[in-house]
Amino acid sequence: MAGLRVALLQINPTVGDLEGNVALLRDSYLAALADFPDLVVAPEMALSGYPPEDLVLKDGFVTDVAKQLAALAASVGPIPLIVGAPLAEGPLVHLAPPADSRRSAQPSAQTRTHALGNALAVLRDGVMTDVATKRLLPNYDVFDEQRYFQPGTGAPTVIEVNGVLIGLVVCEDAWLADGPIRELPEIDVIVAANASPFAKGRPAKREAMAAQRASEKNASFVYVNLVGGQDELVFDGQSFVTNATGQIIGRAGAFHQETLVVDLDQTTVSGRGAEPLEPLAEIYEALVVGTRDYIQKNGFRSVIVALSGGVDSAIVATIAVDALGSGALRGFALPSRYSSSHSKSDAVDLADRLGITLEEIAIEPAHVALADSLEIVLGGEPTGLTDENLQSRIRGVLMMGISNATGAVVLTTGNKSEMAVGYSTLYGDSAGGFAVIKDVAKTLVYDLCAWRNTQARLRGEMEPIPSNILTKAPSAELRPDQRDDQSLPPYEELDPILELYVEQDATAAQIVTAGYDPALVARITRLVDNAEYKRRQSPPGVRISDKAFGKDRRMPITNRYRGMDQL
Repeated sequence: MAGLRVALLQINPTVGDLEGNVALLRDSYLAALADFPDLVVAPEMALSGYPPEDLVLKDGFVTDVAKQLAALAASVGPIPLIVGAPLAEGPLVHLAPPADSRRSAQPSAQTRTHALGNALAVLRDGVMTDVATKRLLPNYDVFDEQRYFQPGTGAPTVIEVNGVLIGLVVCEDAWLADGPIRELPEIDVIVAANASPFAKGRPAKREAMAAQRASEKNASFVYVNLVGGQDELVFDGQSFVTNATGQIIGRAGAFHQETLVVDLDQTTVSGRGAEPLEPLAEIYEALVVGTRDYIQKNGFRSVIVALSGGVDSAIVATIAVDALGSGALRGFALPSRYSSSHSKSDAVDLADRLGITLEEIAIEPAHVALADSLEIVLGGEPTGLTDENLQSRIRGVLMMGISNATGAVVLTTGNKSEMAVGYSTLYGDSAGGFAVIKDVAKTLVYDLCAWRNTQARLRGEMEPIPSNILTKAPSAELRPDQRDDQSLPPYEELDPILELYVEQDATAAQIVTAGYDPALVARITRLVDNAEYKRRQSPPGVRISDKAFGKDRRMPITNRYRGMDQL
């Protein structure tokens, strides 16, 4: 193969910001030319941002994408730019509306006569010269592409650059051995443009897949990926290039924008080759980037967190500071009559270490007033769960009041284990704008705290999370001497069952067969099922697993299946 230098634009677009994304693409393309590439490649849906979801059901959006693509093409010279965008085949023509005007109009997606594709546009010398349309449309996990797009048809697109034959595919098209890549003729290079969201272990799976496709086709493999947060998703980048034998010869870093330039005829990793992150580092960076982009892309400037002195609020506050800076976070202590002295002192210690302000609002006056009001209705002072949830809801009201007054986003502190079994208060600790650790199991919270403290020590910095927070028994402190393990099994026992039931879709019977106590499994799975209505009302949060609550796991609220009949 003749030499070919490729520049991979690992960029962070914003969904719907068409002009801003075009400016980002244009600037990145022009900057990449300084390295004298022969070809520049941008990710899947880079022009629109991914996933655009129901925006593509608006014909005006699709038309504006086409206009912005033409504007971008005008900036492209003889060095081709490959860029992903939703592209329509043919004009936007509509069928006549129903004769009966009393009936609601059909959605535009059902009245279009054009086919909308998830496509790659090849821009060269001011025009679009070729189009490659995604053929395999994923409709699992967080993906709903069959709702929006028509699959590409015909032979896969091949272009020529400097005598080098390049086959173009889009994300899913590369994953199946008998998929579109198999239909490519004899080529020199495979270019795969991707919008592949992060999940634990996924980067290694991508590289293994690419190595296999490269070896099968005896062609170099160029994998370019988005980076940045989009609602619940976070894209990790980690774009890379392999040679024809599947060896990595260039890799971009994780969770930041970067242009990776690689000569495809080299045999070793080029100068800017990055090493993969260790698992805890990947997860932590995903949480930081997902939080930062959610706040900043939505136009917010600051966040607030209720600091209880516990491990969950400690990791959320630490992530927030790492994402936005200490000046963007205000902490609030909201002690009740049951708050321990160490919970207050631990919150103060955490705030001092993070360099954030901590203000105290005692909830006792509101607790007394609301309890008195309820006593009239209940015929006695509220007790038990009613009283516990009352305290949590007072805190939620106060935090949301501060949010309304300041414009700061409330970061909730519930973890995946608690959300799974409903160990949270609707309109209380679940009230807020963004749930940072929504997809982080409790045991993983402790691991992340320990990892973050270790990183601080290695840099010669003070550990951000006090050791006392990590060693004391977790407690909601909503009644005297309360501990989590009075209501739940120890998290070391709970989390493995939750992983099987939630992330791996095992039935209760299958979990019992795997060796877990039947009574415990029945109890935990029942709690998970009964808490579905709570999760439907929770704020979005960063997805780090293969199956998070939200877009991934869509269970019916009204549901009597218990999965024990197989025993």
